[in-house]
Amino acid sequence: MEQVHYIHELPGQAGIAAPLSLAGRPFTPGKKARVHILALGDVGMTMLIGLRLLGAADIACIGICDLNENNLRRLEIEINQIRYPFAGQGDGPVLPPVYMVTEEQLFDCDVFIFCASKGVPPLSAKGDVRMAQLEANKGLIGHFAGLARQAAYGGLVCIVSDPVDPLCAAFLDESGVQPWQIQGYGLGVMNARACYYAEQDERMAHYLKEGRAFGPHGEDLVIADRIDGYDDALSRELTRKVVEANYVVRNLGYKPYIAPALSSAALSILLTLEGRWHYGSVYLGDRDRGAFLGVRSRYTDEGLAYEDRSLPKALYDRIAYAYLRLCELR
Repeated sequence: MEQVHYIHELPGQAGIAAPLSLAGRPFTPGKKARVHILALGDVGMTMLIGLRLLGAADIACIGICDLNENNLRRLEIEINQIRYPFAGQGDGPVLPPVYMVTEEQLFDCDVFIFCASKGVPPLSAKGDVRMAQLEANKGLIGHFAGLARQAAYGGLVCIVSDPVDPLCAAFLDESGVQPWQIQGYGLGVMNARACYYAEQDERMAHYLKEGRAFGPHGEDLVIADRIDGYDDALSRELTRKVVEANYVVRNLGYKPYIAPALSSAALSILLTLEGRWHYGSVYLGDRDRGAFLGVRSRYTDEGLAYEDRSLPKALYDRIAYAYLRLCELR
């Protein structure tokens, strides 16, 4: 009989005997959330458009904060001009209003989305550019995590900036919030890219119905063609295509931010608020050791839950390697 393992076993691999509980929910199901977004560059602006267009049922209002005041004013004007023509007359949804907030008001909300980034690598940068941003963005996240601590923030924290998973851990360390309050949003686009390539190759087509994504938004990503009947060679081939998709767009002369902003962030955050399955990073560890790992997850009445199916050893070993590498970055 083939040896199987489970995601819940991962902390034990790092010598963690008592992982922190995920039994909590930082928002009220069915109640429209007040959302605040920090930093409206390419990713934040694209995500904002997605949340405005698709968030009528889940979002009450959207506050935006950025160092560039002219950018804020422009977005307040333009985004509020995206609307259904007769929504005010009862024909079509009324989209959530967008307004400007100050840094001091950032944590007066139900959902805080961190999109700030420092030292974005140029198009000429080679290799996995996400990790080059870690140290610079750690300083940024430490500052805003401190503000969350001062505010005794009790809402949901969504980390969108790269590298997503280590920045989630940095926010946890500095903010004093509970691990179930934080989710990282980087894996959604990796799954979407896997779907894109699976549509082009009949050998991989079953990924669309049976596939799964695990791990970080980066080079240690794990794409599984399926769980039952897992094909390691095919899965690694698809994983390589997904990881290199970032470079393909950059080599065309563009920063690949549209799909991440919508698949990883806007769509996944809305699914989170609806209590539906999505890809998000959840914390597996104690206060001193552990890491945020991207998995299929959702909020339930019992708190933050993740899919914990039995995994073949070859797949589990790949996920464990990614998890332990993330633990080293803590």
